[in-house]
Amino acid sequence: MRRLKLATGAAVTALLIAQGVVAPVLADTMEAALVRAYQDNPQLNAQRASVRVTDENVPQALSGYRPKVSVAVTAGSQYGAVQSITPISPGNFARVGVYGVDAPRTATGTITQTLYNGQQTANRTRAAESQVSAAREGLRVLEQSVLLAAATIYMDFLRDAAIVEVQRSNVRVLEQTLKQTQDRFNVGEVTRTDVAQSEAQLAAGRTQELTAEANLVATRANFRRIIGNDPVNLEAASPVDRYLPPTLPRAIDVGLMENPNVSAAMFGIDVSHLQVKVAEGALFPTVTLQGQVQQANESNLSTPSAFTASAVAQLSVPIYQGGAEYSLIRQSKETLAQQRLNLEQVRDQTRATVSQAWGQLQATKAQVSSAQAQVTASETALNGVREEARVGQRTTLDVLNAQQALVNARVALVTAQHDRVVASYSTLNAVGRLEPQVLKLSTTVYDPMVHYQQVRDSWIGVRTPDGQ
Repeated sequence: MRRLKLATGAAVTALLIAQGVVAPVLADTMEAALVRAYQDNPQLNAQRASVRVTDENVPQALSGYRPKVSVAVTAGSQYGAVQSITPISPGNFARVGVYGVDAPRTATGTITQTLYNGQQTANRTRAAESQVSAAREGLRVLEQSVLLAAATIYMDFLRDAAIVEVQRSNVRVLEQTLKQTQDRFNVGEVTRTDVAQSEAQLAAGRTQELTAEANLVATRANFRRIIGNDPVNLEAASPVDRYLPPTLPRAIDVGLMENPNVSAAMFGIDVSHLQVKVAEGALFPTVTLQGQVQQANESNLSTPSAFTASAVAQLSVPIYQGGAEYSLIRQSKETLAQQRLNLEQVRDQTRATVSQAWGQLQATKAQVSSAQAQVTASETALNGVREEARVGQRTTLDVLNAQQALVNARVALVTAQHDRVVASYSTLNAVGRLEPQVLKLSTTVYDPMVHYQQVRDSWIGVRTPDGQ
């Protein structure tokens, strides 16, 4: 009966986490909280917008394949005075003058098409596509980080709510203990020291209760910040070990293949390699074709109208441009070497992260079993100390110490069960599988390919696909 008194309400919910027992009539679940965070987290939505920004690099690069068309129109007013000498007869000449004001008007249309530029356009396009792929992997990193933060804060609130309930129950028991001690003091069974010890323990219990409540207030605020709503009657959550690889070596292999940090670093190498090719393209000739039509009216006093059309091919061969192009090539090669080293660093970090998360997961499994055994032993010890105290074999301080040991054991169990669930999510994040598809969340998965396809081949238009 004493165990049930100390583990009521939220404490029962938290203490059932490891067993996956579902409490009745609860309003929220871990899965629903993860869905809300995935859909509504502002940081995540901002990152999705950043990926859409990166998508526009591709049509900008593709513009190098397309013609450039321009129209120029001029109009104005001019005064002209032209004198000429006209022969009338042999040896005789006459001066002829033309004076007047006219309004010259010119319309020119120009089309320029690049035919060859050292494959710079092709390499810029491929580099832009690799940048898009890297941005998508960066989005996956943040998606998994947000889901991990949501799962962690969900479990934090369960843990802190359970600890508050444990501390409140402890205060109620200590209040009853103090009353019983005072009654025994009144009949001469104990001394004033026993009463003082009970009062001191009760004061300490109330301090622990206030501390636990303060922690719960902070956790509630973070819950709303990450998930988007206040927690209400949270349902117990269970670990996600079923989605993990069966062994540590397999988990490391999966992490090296599926962790988005590794994938992003690999795309970074592709981008740097193509940037070297773009820089080298500046050393190659450039061939352009330009077509132009022009209509000129009243360009001068003697020419009322003129129409011209031309098509010109131009070959430009760079010989020496001050050495900047060679410096840029060397710089790009150093950046490529840096990205390759960065990939190795990310792989090493992934191995370490997966190993650390896996070890923590295994440790939390043992901690839950140990904490459960500690609670059982502490309950037995408290019952025994109370019985011995009734017959005078134990002091009031012994009872109070045993009571505090039980409270500590219950808090340790709640914490261990919290750590058990969070460690499973952390391990899933380390291997790169903390995703809505893997967790089977009931939500529409954001697909960055949709926006990419909408803008990739756009030749004109200033509106975004969502109508802005």
